[in-house]
Amino acid sequence: QVQLVESGGGLVQAGDSLRLSCAPSGRTVGDYAMGWFRQAPGKEREFVAICNRDGGLTYYADSVKGRFTISRGNAKNTVYLQMKSLRPDDTAVYYCAADLNTAQVRTSRPRYWGQGTQVTVSS
Repeated sequence: QVQLVESGGGLVQAGDSLRLSCAPSGRTVGDYAMGWFRQAPGKEREFVAICNRDGGLTYYADSVKGRFTISRGNAKNTVYLQMKSLRPDDTAVYYCAADLNTAQVRTSRPRYWGQGTQVTVSS
């Protein structure tokens, strides 16, 4: 069983930067594709970014492309989401996700989800 723990959320102003982290407990996730999703109030959860197990391949939602960067730590066991030029419409609960199958993450069907971390961007 993999438990994912997100951290780094908070309240920032528009234009600020923030870095989210996701680390597992229970086992390592070096062989897993990892992704970030978000859910804004009153909206469905949406895909944000994904990286494959070695971090060499990444893919982003159009809404965050050029502003967000997903990466893995040196041991590939932690995944980060660096967010720059934040906007009020980035406000959401951000979730980390993992699956051995990259396609499962890309299509929002990963096996493992974190509990989420709140990101609030004020105007």
